[in-house]
Amino acid sequence: MKKVLAPLGLAILGHGFAQETLDPAAISWLLVSTAFVFFMVIGLAFFYGGLVRRKNALNTMMMSFVSLGIVGITWAVIGYSLAYAEGGRFIGGLGYFLLNNVGLDGEGVPTVLDFAFQGAFAIITAALISGAIVERMRFGAYMLFITIWSVVIYAPMAKWVWGGGFFDNLLGNSAIDFAGGTVVHINAGIAALVLTLVIGNRKDFGNRAMLPHQVPFTLLGAGILWFGWFGFNGGSAYAADSLAALAMTNTLLAPAATIVVWAIIDLLRTGKVTAVGLATAVVVGLVAITPAAGVVSPLSAILIGVIATFPSYFIITWRASSGLDDSLDVFGAHGVGGITGALLTGLFVSTAWGGDVNGSVGQVLTQFVAVAIAILYSGVGSYLIVQLVGLFTPLRAEDRAEAQGLDVPMHGEEAYSDGEGALLIPVSTSVKAEQVINGTVRSGV
Repeated sequence: MKKVLAPLGLAILGHGFAQETLDPAAISWLLVSTAFVFFMVIGLAFFYGGLVRRKNALNTMMMSFVSLGIVGITWAVIGYSLAYAEGGRFIGGLGYFLLNNVGLDGEGVPTVLDFAFQGAFAIITAALISGAIVERMRFGAYMLFITIWSVVIYAPMAKWVWGGGFFDNLLGNSAIDFAGGTVVHINAGIAALVLTLVIGNRKDFGNRAMLPHQVPFTLLGAGILWFGWFGFNGGSAYAADSLAALAMTNTLLAPAATIVVWAIIDLLRTGKVTAVGLATAVVVGLVAITPAAGVVSPLSAILIGVIATFPSYFIITWRASSGLDDSLDVFGAHGVGGITGALLTGLFVSTAWGGDVNGSVGQVLTQFVAVAIAILYSGVGSYLIVQLVGLFTPLRAEDRAEAQGLDVPMHGEEAYSDGEGALLIPVSTSVKAEQVINGTVRSGV
């Protein structure tokens, strides 16, 4: 992601001086791209919501929607400043704290627009994590976790990769992450794996089939995600130019290749091509091309989509038969897909297609070191954060609530109601209503 921003001092000099550096075309494209990335959060809610059992559909979708509020505010208060204000190589300063000095000036685009675009990235990264712990994590605990995580884990990693941090010089090379393979997908995938291990499996995991309740929702979500990803990758060019065109083209081709290979593997293994499988393939292909979208040729994008299919497919297949309940395969799709894409970026990057270097063993090694650091930081940091959250509130829903489904116990609502309605009785004055919400009402009473 080639961020083009005015230095903090330029913003202080005044709107009139900096206004001359703004690019109307870049502003127009980034406005559209910001809306695209925002819409991806809605797509993620449908993608995840369709994959869970109907009694948890609302709770699962709410985990994506609440990220819009929580991470949107943490990004405004401190996250954007820690990621992009002038500071050290490991963390930014407080120059943009509480949106101070974030205004209408900038280099290419106004800083206020850059704030919004980058904020949409932060929001969806936190929302991605939820897919690993659906149907069992307390909603309040999840809210507290992403509040801390978005500041302590996401913002520093954005600084390292995009904000002039120490990833600019690893083993003599700069780690390449065009649009978020490391910052977004590896980061979220590792955090999801940690939460899965700490919180544990669903009570029904391994004992009964937990089938998706609404596969069309998942297909719809995958389509919205793919649509939004054109802004996710294309907008990361920070200009309406040939680089944005390349990123969008590669965003079309990589998942297209993944779909084809995934379908062939499905046919060879089971004789059937599943809708959930192809929706997952779309995400894997999109994740894999993200770090390379604006630095590799279209043919290389196809190869990245093909190659990335295999590790994610087999990790997801293995996970389904293992004792690991990463419920919606966040690690398999985003973690593994992100790692694969990051390493392949070092191999396929080309100066003829927007890159600053050509692919080499040295660049692959730099990508590997960057991936290792991201895994270590996200893994250890996420573990410490979830343990901290556990000191203040239980992480898991009660067994009774989990068995009933989390929609009613956590939200007092349900995604689907049967019948024509029910008498509404205030919980505060009705023992019966409280029993219904808690799942303790007896049949026939």
